[in-house]
Amino acid sequence: MTEHEKKMKEVFRKAASNMCRGELEGETAQKEQKASLKRDTCLLGAIAGDTIGAPYEFDCNNIKTTEFPLFNRASEWTDDSVMTVAVAEAVMAGFAGDHPDACKPDPALTEKAMVSSMQKWGQAFPYAGYGSNFRYWLVDKNPKPYNSWGNGSAMRVSAVGWAYDTLEEVEKFAEISARVTHNHPEGINGAKAVAAAIFLGRAGKSKAEILDYVEKTYGYPISQMTCDEIRPAYHMDESCQNTVPQAFCAFREGNSFEEVARLAVSLGGDSDTLCCIACAMAEAVYGIPAEIQQETVNRLDERMLKALVRFQDFVACK
Repeated sequence: MTEHEKKMKEVFRKAASNMCRGELEGETAQKEQKASLKRDTCLLGAIAGDTIGAPYEFDCNNIKTTEFPLFNRASEWTDDSVMTVAVAEAVMAGFAGDHPDACKPDPALTEKAMVSSMQKWGQAFPYAGYGSNFRYWLVDKNPKPYNSWGNGSAMRVSAVGWAYDTLEEVEKFAEISARVTHNHPEGINGAKAVAAAIFLGRAGKSKAEILDYVEKTYGYPISQMTCDEIRPAYHMDESCQNTVPQAFCAFREGNSFEEVARLAVSLGGDSDTLCCIACAMAEAVYGIPAEIQQETVNRLDERMLKALVRFQDFVACK
């Protein structure tokens, strides 16, 4: 681990950063804010993974190697990033404001906010690449969960791993974030496992400790899998049960944020979501290299960037 990565790891452990605060007002302020994001952030890991994996999504675009340009002209955020931001906004609303010391998180308020925030952000970005069932849910006047076991619950959960103070709370609110749509046990377990891994990484636990906890608690056979064994036959699969374990395998074998991203993409399948999940966990352990942060932020919509800034400020104040 480089000195830079060690420094970032300590910053993430404290769930704080040196990022500039404040709303974005005017073009100059926006440019300054983007420049400030060269420094450490939280939540950007999932968005970076989504952006890196996007060009290689679907079997026809899969690239079964770790040797590929990390960013290219087709590198862009997708529905994974939009919903990551939506969940972050809902998490803050669940504290009845952006000041976590004001009250404890309210489960009912959070669940209501999950629905309204996802619908708001989904309707703001209607062509980001949502699944068919979720597209209908986004515009439903009375949206109900539809027993999904899809990997959408796991790819959007990152904020939960950063926002709460105990593992019990993290797993409780990860379930809430999932069950508004993905109320199938597999959908809920995928979200809880990823959020738990982020929380444990943020708390300074080793990868071995994180993986041991997830394997014992959620039953994913991570220790019995290797990326080299997965890669040849793996194909597009949007289920939690066939995306989350693979993301954990890339997380286990990679020795840096970039290595985790490259391994995740190299597996194939639903590459943007797989990389989103793996990088969300890698961020909490390794931090994100400054150049990857900047490449990601350069592609981010200003509305999403503003939400990211608000969430980072929220976490740093805890």
